[in-house]
Amino acid sequence: MNPLSLRRAATAVALTLTVGGAWAHGDVKCPAYPASEWRPHTELQEKLVKDGWTVRRMEKTDTCYEVYGKDPKGKRVEAFFDPKTLERVEEK
Repeated sequence: MNPLSLRRAATAVALTLTVGGAWAHGDVKCPAYPASEWRPHTELQEKLVKDGWTVRRMEKTDTCYEVYGKDPKGKRVEAFFDPKTLERVEEK
């Protein structure tokens, strides 16, 4: 494979991975609440740790809290939570 073909193949793979990730996040449906109704992320983290989770990282998306870590069974997960109820919405 010549260098140009290799570069094109690498670009195609990178674009596929990027678009695939965007589609996965598009499937998450949290209700849209005003910021004043969102419960603090620290409250969610405390709840998860109490329930046996290991929280590695948390992020705010447009309408959800996104949590990376391990669930109580030790499985690595990326999970989404409703910011008002702190209920789990979807796991990836």
